[in-house]
Amino acid sequence: MFRKIPTLLRTIRPAFNDGKTLSQRLTNRYVLTIRNEENFAHKISYPLTYAKVVVFTTLSLVVLFSGCFYLSSTLLARWFNPVTQEQEINRRLYELSLTVDSLSEALAQKQVFMNSLDGVIKENKKILPGDTLPQMASPASPARERVPVDRISDAGAALRAEFEATGNGGAVLIGNPGKERLQDIFLFHPLRGGIISERYNARQAHYGVDMVAKKDEPVKCVADGTVLLASFTDDTGYVMAIQHRSNLVSVYKHNSVLLKKPGEFVKAGDIVAIIGNTGSLTTGPHLHFELWYNGVAVNPEAFVSL
Repeated sequence: MFRKIPTLLRTIRPAFNDGKTLSQRLTNRYVLTIRNEENFAHKISYPLTYAKVVVFTTLSLVVLFSGCFYLSSTLLARWFNPVTQEQEINRRLYELSLTVDSLSEALAQKQVFMNSLDGVIKENKKILPGDTLPQMASPASPARERVPVDRISDAGAALRAEFEATGNGGAVLIGNPGKERLQDIFLFHPLRGGIISERYNARQAHYGVDMVAKKDEPVKCVADGTVLLASFTDDTGYVMAIQHRSNLVSVYKHNSVLLKKPGEFVKAGDIVAIIGNTGSLTTGPHLHFELWYNGVAVNPEAFVSL
């Protein structure tokens, strides 16, 4: 076999010793002809050169390797690469956690409403079949009775008229009358975690304090009392006013939901509304909280630790 190699080399050598340069060999023209196998009829011809073959082969290899690299870094990586699979799992877990947080927030808001509704239902005595009026138990204590609106003091009626009026043409008295007596009343904080964003300023007709807190934070009653007003106004949105003893009235504005009705008795710390952003006179979610004593607006910070 090895004796035949020199003979083969002598046969190939003349092809490379024809005096042509590399450029001439690459540009030498050939014709690729396709014929019918049975009758050798001519079908189609392609003019070719070595240069065209080299360029076409190189481009084909580049496209092939590029496609393989793209598939290995994208589609195939999702199936076989553990790092890519872990990233996809983490992304799905993050989306699920956001969904769970949204559902928990909605559930908490519904729970606040249900707790308030349950409290109202428990206050109404259930009448069983066969009961007659003389057989009913003794009436509830006066502290838990629903008070008619017409029995509320003149100061509360004046405040109610202020909220229901379409304008603010009447003058408002400003000051701190009876401060020592009012300081004897213990008042709860109306908004847990609330931060004051705007303070009481009578000269600018801002008769309360603005407090911001987390979304859907419950608004609590500052003291025992009776709901004087629970309605909606264009300027302040959902408003609730509660009359307490000693002619003290607390006001809660810009709520998203009101959980008590006029004439309903509430205790200190009861949830009466949900913080919101209703009304035209608001720039964001917050609670506008006011205190009125004997028909006079007072600074809430002087009597409540805000």
